[in-house]
Amino acid sequence: GSVCNTIVDLAKLDPEMPLVAVGRTGDDEAGKYIMEKLREHKNIDLSHVKITGVSSFTLVMADEYSKQRTFYHCRGGNAALCEEDFDWDKLDVDLLHIGYILLLDTLDEEDPEYGTKMAKLLSEAQKRGIKTSIDVVSEAGDRFRKLVCPAMRYTDYCIINEVEASATTGVELRTEDGTLLKENMPAALKKMKELGVSTWAVIHCPEVGYGLDENDNLVEVPSLKLPKGWIAGTVGAGDAFCSGVLYGAWKGMDLKSAIEMGTASAVCSLSQPGATEGMRTAEEAMKVYNDLR
Repeated sequence: GSVCNTIVDLAKLDPEMPLVAVGRTGDDEAGKYIMEKLREHKNIDLSHVKITGVSSFTLVMADEYSKQRTFYHCRGGNAALCEEDFDWDKLDVDLLHIGYILLLDTLDEEDPEYGTKMAKLLSEAQKRGIKTSIDVVSEAGDRFRKLVCPAMRYTDYCIINEVEASATTGVELRTEDGTLLKENMPAALKKMKELGVSTWAVIHCPEVGYGLDENDNLVEVPSLKLPKGWIAGTVGAGDAFCSGVLYGAWKGMDLKSAIEMGTASAVCSLSQPGATEGMRTAEEAMKVYNDLR
């Protein structure tokens, strides 16, 4: 999921980027495998990962013809992730990225003051001078307004897809036949800012990436037309896009350049069946992007 995919993608984009993983994984074979893979990247600090219980895992069923994917998810350790797992005195970070809202049961619980415990956690990070970023999971349900909106009040960077953006803002972004309503994107992005996103509101979809920057300037970056046979797998492409945009934020890029970096990262991810195997360094990813543009 988010920690494994996003942090590995960032580690590959820049092997010198200092990264910290915070989360829970199981004391089982899956957990050992996760930790083994994360340890391959020397710039990932794993001292904040708790190993206990059963690992979270997801089974992905993909329709060969429609390409639609259905996810069967076991919460595992993710369900117990809580505020106490974040040791602020030892977390020397500039930016906290949370993924995924809607799958973190304890942090998704109601809070009388902030709306959700997740919102309270993000507020605490901001009080400590840490920038915040959120990602959510796509689901067919009505929980978005209840769980995502409170978190947005304490979010600096929000990077989500069109399904999640529509469910959160109430702005329709696709017709019943699947046509993207590009003309509605500005309204959805504006609503994200009104809900509290302070710096970058970003919506990504297969056709295009959109964003509103810190000055509410609209940014549009079309997707690339990929060569036949390029796409080996789509799992993890959204995380790769998110990683590229976050990398752009960390490097001080403007939003257009960051979305281009996100698009380049997603393109690299699509080239291999696994979620992170296709990721390259930032320089290599942008070369792929410019060669295909």
